[in-house]
Amino acid sequence: MSEGSLATLGIRKLAPLLAARKLSPVELTESVLARIEKKNPVLNAYLAVLGEAALEQARQAERDIQAGRYRGPLHGIPVSVKDLFHVRGTPTTAGSKIFANFLPDHDATVVERLRAAGAVLLGKTNLHELAYGITNDNPHYGATRNPWRPTHIPGGSSGGSAAAVAAGLCAASLGSDTGGSIRIPAAYCGVVGLKPTFGRVSRWGVMPLAWSLDHVGPLAGTVWDAAAVLQAIAGPDPRDENCSPRPPADYLRSISEGVAGLVVGLPENYFLDRLSREVEKAVRAAATRFAELGARVEPVRLPGIEPATDLSRLILLAEATALHQKNLRARRQELGPDVRALLEQGEFILATDYLNAQRARRRFLEELEGVFRRVNLLLTPTTPITAAPIGQAAVDVNGQSEDVRLASTRLVRAFNLAGVPALSLPCGFDSEGLPIGLQIVGKPFDEATVLRAACAYQEATDWSDHHPPDA
Repeated sequence: MSEGSLATLGIRKLAPLLAARKLSPVELTESVLARIEKKNPVLNAYLAVLGEAALEQARQAERDIQAGRYRGPLHGIPVSVKDLFHVRGTPTTAGSKIFANFLPDHDATVVERLRAAGAVLLGKTNLHELAYGITNDNPHYGATRNPWRPTHIPGGSSGGSAAAVAAGLCAASLGSDTGGSIRIPAAYCGVVGLKPTFGRVSRWGVMPLAWSLDHVGPLAGTVWDAAAVLQAIAGPDPRDENCSPRPPADYLRSISEGVAGLVVGLPENYFLDRLSREVEKAVRAAATRFAELGARVEPVRLPGIEPATDLSRLILLAEATALHQKNLRARRQELGPDVRALLEQGEFILATDYLNAQRARRRFLEELEGVFRRVNLLLTPTTPITAAPIGQAAVDVNGQSEDVRLASTRLVRAFNLAGVPALSLPCGFDSEGLPIGLQIVGKPFDEATVLRAACAYQEATDWSDHHPPDA
């Protein structure tokens, strides 16, 4: 195999090799660590590489597998987590100088579950400061670069995780999504990113940004791989009061059932109104492919979608400032200018505005429930544009200038407000060779159908077979 090829095979291909002892977890881990050493100085995807600990975990995985104690598809698989997740004895910086010396004495629930599944934790990935932004241009730890074009952003705030997966610096990663922070980098880096239903995955041990909008989920090279990670981390957790007591489905069992008989809604308002022509062409072609695969694709309208996007931003401003107000007042100058400006904006949100936004949120949920009584899934672009150059504040969208941050979040925010599952996967490339993301949105706790549809589309196309140069 060529250098780096082990890292990009993905969980679905690696797991049988590990289980059959045709590939050693130590060999695999060493290969990926060597690739990190080579690529990370350019991409800056990792803030901390836990090499010795990872190798010891790999050696233990090898001993277990050789002794017949194979735990499942994540056993011996090298993974990473966003540096927002507590890992016992390892700094959790949240991408901020303020938390540079914070050393948790416990693992986050999802880290515990990755360990229980036998995964090998390689390290912690870079992020936008406090997970509050979409560029991953971190003023304290440096910008993460997009593996497809290192002069461009990877998206954020889980940009380090997406870049690491795309570049073959891990087989899968965990990120968080408050206003698109898993799906945006998945779209910009050409990987799969899943925001599960609110409460489907525990957030205990994950540094918060907005309590009513935060979600934890996987990033991976394929839909099957994302489902395998979700299977390991999903489920009730009494330590997280917002975690649902509902047991998770068997996501891998139904993932190959195809889309025949499913009704897929293609919104005819808002989502296709203002976006790159190349993105629109790719998404419409994806809708046609779904129809060819046996789904019934129907036009739908989401009347409350535009105000819902604004409501999500208002709620985020208020909740993020409430969480970080102490540090904003005491250590203001240690915050990066963009995050500091957002936290300062949050100080001007009135309690009446916040409460009215929460009331309006309920109305949007009712509208969305009405749509989902007619369709199984929604199909939209993930973002209206592809990845912008690092440092560029505005982007041209068909002759109209738009803020990069607002454009990137415009089509994803509302589904954080609703708390429904939403997945991004590749559906094409623009004329510059940058990935285009397709968003599939489902009913609450129906990740199984989202994954099933996404897997059918992915296996019927070759977009996910493409990798960045030298990946």
